[in-house]
Amino acid sequence: QVQLVESGGGLVQAGGSLRLSCADSRTTFSFNNMGWYRQAPGKERELVATKTSGGTTYYADSVKGRFAISRDNAKNTVDLQMNILKPEDTAVYYCNADRTLGVTKYIYWGQGTQVTVSS
Repeated sequence: QVQLVESGGGLVQAGGSLRLSCADSRTTFSFNNMGWYRQAPGKERELVATKTSGGTTYYADSVKGRFAISRDNAKNTVDLQMNILKPEDTAVYYCNADRTLGVTKYIYWGQGTQVTVSS
């Protein structure tokens, strides 16, 4: 059974850095996509960054040039290096992964980790 476990959230001042990590040590198969979403209070969950098993990356415009996603397919881990953090980056960050079996797409979520950026 898939279990995505996140770590690395916390409180940081504006301009600082944090690194989020997510790992699934239970499964032996590879995910199609692994990435990060975030949800700020009163807002919808939004995609931050994702990386395919082939290495293609996607970043939300708001984080381009500041965040970097990395992934280890063999270990089923995905990290998010967040630099030059801004107060508007404050949110709960969720690890996300998916795989497709036949015509069915399975989506998995971590429990979320809080990132708070003070001004």
